[in-house]
Amino acid sequence: MKKLLAAVVATTALTAPVFAQEIEEFRIGILGGENAQDRLNNNQCLADYTAELLGVPTKLFAPADYDGVIQGLLGGTIDMAWLGASAYAKTYLSDAEAVEPVLVKVNTDGSYGYHSIGFARVDSGITSLEDMQGKVFGFGDPNSTSGYLIPSIEIPQVTGSTMESGDYFGEVKFTGGHEQTIVAVFNGDIDGGVTWADGLGEWEDGYNSGALRRAVDAGLIDMNEMVEIWKSKPIPEGPVVLRKALPADVKEKMTALMAGLKERDADCFYGVAAGDALGFQPIGHDAYESIIAARQSVGG
Repeated sequence: MKKLLAAVVATTALTAPVFAQEIEEFRIGILGGENAQDRLNNNQCLADYTAELLGVPTKLFAPADYDGVIQGLLGGTIDMAWLGASAYAKTYLSDAEAVEPVLVKVNTDGSYGYHSIGFARVDSGITSLEDMQGKVFGFGDPNSTSGYLIPSIEIPQVTGSTMESGDYFGEVKFTGGHEQTIVAVFNGDIDGGVTWADGLGEWEDGYNSGALRRAVDAGLIDMNEMVEIWKSKPIPEGPVVLRKALPADVKEKMTALMAGLKERDADCFYGVAAGDALGFQPIGHDAYESIIAARQSVGG
């Protein structure tokens, strides 16, 4: 009986309003997409601001795949993350009470959408999905919106075939992340791949923001040697989420920090947001219902 009572008290403590000093540390998860050290470097400034704001040690976590961040949020070992829409959908479908979306990155044109971009090397002679028949197509992560979910729905509408290896494409290969896909195509290890970009600005820059822009900034690729072969319909940008069980004032402070990050430190914002954008603005769960439905339609 004592154990049961203690469990009830502990559960109540998680949901009741508490003060910021009751958290001993704050943990930020960073989705895969580029190598771990670059992800940590790009977000260290955010960790520093968080530690200063909350007065507790702040740790960054950069798991090898998207599921590492998702499971961390579900298990309570990660407090905040900027998720892709599909990763948010998986988190929500696993536990609707685990996290709450608070902010979304807004593009330079005021939109909060982006695209899945299919690409190949210019010297491959591939210019469209039709040219990819029988060839190796690379995708980032099964939990990535642009790196798999949306292509798996929209590409078969063009090809009339499934995404199974050997059906239309010679092989459908998971590379492990956006950066890995981009580098594999650039190096000629696979014939084509998909990644994410806002679709604004110039192709040669890797657009204004996204994984291509990150790769260009890092000196990994020359966009003049790459060609776009497919572009998805607009996808809603994924949300910054906070664990629902966090103290209310912690959630308020972190939402305000992220919302004001560009004004406070434009260079820090550029690194956190994967390129140029207007900033982070409020968003709610309703914006992701279509992605949740899409995720359910392909089996969760």
